[in-house]
Amino acid sequence: MLDISELHAWYGKAHVLDGVSLHVGEGEIVSLLGRNGVGRSTTVRAVMGHVRARGSVRLRGRELLGLAPYRIAQLGVGYVPESRDIFPRLTVRQNLMLGRKSGATSGRWSETDFDRLFPILATRADNPAGVLSGGEQQILSLCRTLMGDPSVVMIDEPTEGLAPRVVQQVSELLAEIARRGVAVLLVEQKLDIALQLSRRVYVMGHGQVVYEGEPRALVDDTALCTEWLGV
Repeated sequence: MLDISELHAWYGKAHVLDGVSLHVGEGEIVSLLGRNGVGRSTTVRAVMGHVRARGSVRLRGRELLGLAPYRIAQLGVGYVPESRDIFPRLTVRQNLMLGRKSGATSGRWSETDFDRLFPILATRADNPAGVLSGGEQQILSLCRTLMGDPSVVMIDEPTEGLAPRVVQQVSELLAEIARRGVAVLLVEQKLDIALQLSRRVYVMGHGQVVYEGEPRALVDDTALCTEWLGV
């Protein structure tokens, strides 16, 4: 589904990514782990066309690198940034509708799905999104991205700062996304969440991938966890 090969990226003259390669398959949740500052968020931003990069990023074999972000989104890549980026003065419903692709008549997701999964969004559909709690805004941001019916969705730190109840809701939504055949690349700081949801994990350090494997094998590798994850 999503194949990243020898990806390099820069902020100005700072060389942040140094040859990152990874793969996310259809209906698979893959977590990108590592300490802050190692290049996890830069990886998803580079895929989305937000930073200068070279290498290869392919979606179902089609090269994305070098395309404008809006074109990458049109081709099926969804992106939920850590900042959430909801429109606070628009209503909850209007925020959701902004996620729908122009001309699209159907897809995997509808507003009805989100009303069922998250009744709080339905009860506040006509309220300004800015009055939602941080957790509710995170859920809205996820749902808005899904309204575009992406083939792959990249989600940056979705549980950061959320209450345990909301973390559980977000985790359940991520599992549902994968069940509907959408590939998920998850940047997550909470190791327990990543290990619970992921089929495979990548660990990054100094702008490179230093580990790829199954979650259980990562937990068993105490030396690697100590060196790269600080646990």
